[in-house]
Amino acid sequence: MSYFRAFLNSPVGPKTTHFWGPMANWGFVISGVMDSQKPPDAISGNMTSVLCVYSLLCMRFAWMVRPRNYLLLACHASNESVQLYQLSRWLKHQRYLSQKEENVSS
Repeated sequence: MSYFRAFLNSPVGPKTTHFWGPMANWGFVISGVMDSQKPPDAISGNMTSVLCVYSLLCMRFAWMVRPRNYLLLACHASNESVQLYQLSRWLKHQRYLSQKEENVSS
């Protein structure tokens, strides 16, 4: 019980934004995982790139802030992985489209 009380009152516990901010950001990860089932032509390359940069910046913030926010770091590391996967799917699809276009024009 004392462990729970210590967590509840800690600087990164559920009474702070250090806890609820990362919890809300898990929505990005869940959304990215669910989008991985969609066809690659539905992926926005610009938005996926922005989300990659956003997650990198937030990972740096989570590491530099005191106390270190490991929950935020884990959340954005997961989001970075998902978004890089989505970006690779989008790039492969773009390459496929350009090759298809070359074959048609030849």
